[in-house]
Amino acid sequence: MKMKAAVLDGVGSKFEVREVDLDKPKTGELLVKVAASGLCASDLNAVDGKRKLVPFPAVIGHEAAGVVVEVGADTAGFTVGDHVIMSIVPNCGTCDYCQSGRPNYCSTAGNAMSVGGLFDGTSRLSQNGEKLNHFLTVASFAEYVVVPASGAVVIPKEMPLDRAALISCAVLTGYGAVMNTAKVKAGSRVAVFGCGGVGLNIVQGARMAGATTIIAVDVTDEKLELARTVGATHTINASTSDPVAEVKKIYGGVDYAFEALGRESTIQQAWGTVDVDGGLILVGLLKNGATLTLDAGPFVNEQYIKGCYFGSANLKKDVPELVKSYLNGHLFLDELISERIGLEGLNLAFDRLRAGEGARNVLVFD
Repeated sequence: MKMKAAVLDGVGSKFEVREVDLDKPKTGELLVKVAASGLCASDLNAVDGKRKLVPFPAVIGHEAAGVVVEVGADTAGFTVGDHVIMSIVPNCGTCDYCQSGRPNYCSTAGNAMSVGGLFDGTSRLSQNGEKLNHFLTVASFAEYVVVPASGAVVIPKEMPLDRAALISCAVLTGYGAVMNTAKVKAGSRVAVFGCGGVGLNIVQGARMAGATTIIAVDVTDEKLELARTVGATHTINASTSDPVAEVKKIYGGVDYAFEALGRESTIQQAWGTVDVDGGLILVGLLKNGATLTLDAGPFVNEQYIKGCYFGSANLKKDVPELVKSYLNGHLFLDELISERIGLEGLNLAFDRLRAGEGARNVLVFD
């Protein structure tokens, strides 16, 4: 089928809206009409070359929701017309990681992503007979996508799809970092460094976990105000004061510090706020090959550092719970959308993302 998509020819290129071809879904795949796709730092990392996430030329985008148009064979549980959230963690169910209960690290999915394809290693996207690559098996800066069914979750039709898209990545990562990776306990003290799309969802994940002190750190008052809206009890503007000193003034130290930017300087700051027996959770993605230098002294106090991938999310469990929380008024999503754009607005929207403006721009289709 013919459709419009935003194609990126290489690192540092601009998005170009083109007519491309999309093949029908194969076994285990769904054809989905995209309703909305959030603009995420992982997209920006690929665009700017911070991380090597996809071969080019490619259709980027991964934080998405839409409506099922066609189902391939062996896609039990899905029917045409279903509303779905799509994810970057599909799983084959048979590799060693899937068999050991860690489907987020599915090697089949990882291999597919590395070659810009789907599970069989091939692409459903092309232009003038030349292959286009799928970004993280989703490629949602397009009118339609073909995705692995194992990476999609059916949601109630009363859930607005532009807000549902945020659950696909930013919410799952931030909320999951709190609930699944760190397992934050009620009554805890939490600090969050970086209040973009993921950081804001760490803040509200901490609120939903019952943390009593939630300190949000950023360099813009706009994001700090949003952090207050979704659950922060204290805010620190790191452009005007030393965040480590300010955190210690508030409560001496924290049980959990989350870094959501992927920068050595803020990781060092976050580490400096951790109290005895507390932990630093690294949620932001560092560039390929990056190294860290950290003060080793706190290890004697049994402080620890833990990595986080996609909030250690369990799609089939976490997505329905988050949708229910939104519909019940406990999860705030409306407040996170800074602007809704069309395909032609992607380049300017990514400029805003680079500049750290706003919480979440969302690509929407009529």
